[in-house]
Amino acid sequence: MAGLRRAWRSGVVGLCLLLVPLTGCGGGRTAADSARTEVQQVLDRRAAALLGHDETAYGRTGSRTQYENLRTVPLDDWSYRLTSLHRTGSTATAAAELRYRLRGIDRAPVTTGRTLTLRRTADGQWYVAADRPAKKAAQQLWDQGAVTAVKGGHSLILGVGQSTDMLHTYARLADRAVPAVSQAWGTHWTRRVVVLVPRSLEGMAGVLGSPVSSYRGIAAVTTGEAGGSGRAPADRVVINPEAYALLGDVGKQVVLTHETTHVATRANTTPATPLWLSEGYADWVGYLGTGRTPGEAAAELARAVQEDRVPAGLPTDKDFGFDSNPTRLAQAYESGWLACRMIADRWGEVRLGEFYRVVGGHGKRAGAVEGALRKVLGTTPEAFTAQWQDYVRAQLG
Repeated sequence: MAGLRRAWRSGVVGLCLLLVPLTGCGGGRTAADSARTEVQQVLDRRAAALLGHDETAYGRTGSRTQYENLRTVPLDDWSYRLTSLHRTGSTATAAAELRYRLRGIDRAPVTTGRTLTLRRTADGQWYVAADRPAKKAAQQLWDQGAVTAVKGGHSLILGVGQSTDMLHTYARLADRAVPAVSQAWGTHWTRRVVVLVPRSLEGMAGVLGSPVSSYRGIAAVTTGEAGGSGRAPADRVVINPEAYALLGDVGKQVVLTHETTHVATRANTTPATPLWLSEGYADWVGYLGTGRTPGEAAAELARAVQEDRVPAGLPTDKDFGFDSNPTRLAQAYESGWLACRMIADRWGEVRLGEFYRVVGGHGKRAGAVEGALRKVLGTTPEAFTAQWQDYVRAQLG
């Protein structure tokens, strides 16, 4: 027993002696710990310089490209949390969590993963050579170039590769959309909208972190947190400038109003809400006051009706997939719009809004629509579907 104890104590002393050159015995910092601390301090100084609009101080921490790209973006917060560091001599690769908030817009920070390349100077100072999205993270708009910011009365427009005049046009459309949505839905929402305008379709896909094929022909998409818990940043409306440019003046306004409706209804849009209702309601608000007839706004569905192909039921969520057949996708949107239009015509606009809220308030999909049909409209799914089919025939036949 004594021999075993001596061997154990000898091992501890030997281990302690081996560690002395790095840390000393008793819990000192390793070289790796020291490097992590130094890099985190560099990132903290970099963030402070960006928020303080101190380009010189920012330049001391590394590349100025990001500063130039973010120069006009209104920021309330910007911070990094280093999560890992892999060092090889005078270079290192860091993984970090970036958190930022747009001033006057975001109730909670945007959080995204970043990969940073760092180099160490001859005098032992770390600096950031590159800052890019982490492997599975979407791009931020400023990863694509210098951002131009235009502030409207109810909107913030951020664009890359777009003229200031064009961004002001988006601001005017968004500023008309916000009060239009409030008139239909009510005023219990932020009544502000953020619009991101990348240079191209590829830029849109980069911001959304999805393949280009997912958004070809789609004019705009709104990102956000279903249910609106308040623990997520404000929604972003992301424009596909190539598809959007093909629209006429009315179409451009309809699209911005449609997407702004998604922003307004987010807190009441939950997993219980079917896409025919969320997309149909957004289209219903978008088309209000445009003078567009059902035949003009629902051309694909009108063609089906004239060929005696009235849908057997309301569209499923799958029918709204961006990779769906374009004709089926168009008919899905048009079917949802006419369902909401029918509710507004037959039960009133107030009941339509109440129906939307009651469906979302159910929390889960099963029974949500059925319960709201019974509670708000006093009908059943079977009767509602039959009424909708008759309405479609009457409006488009």
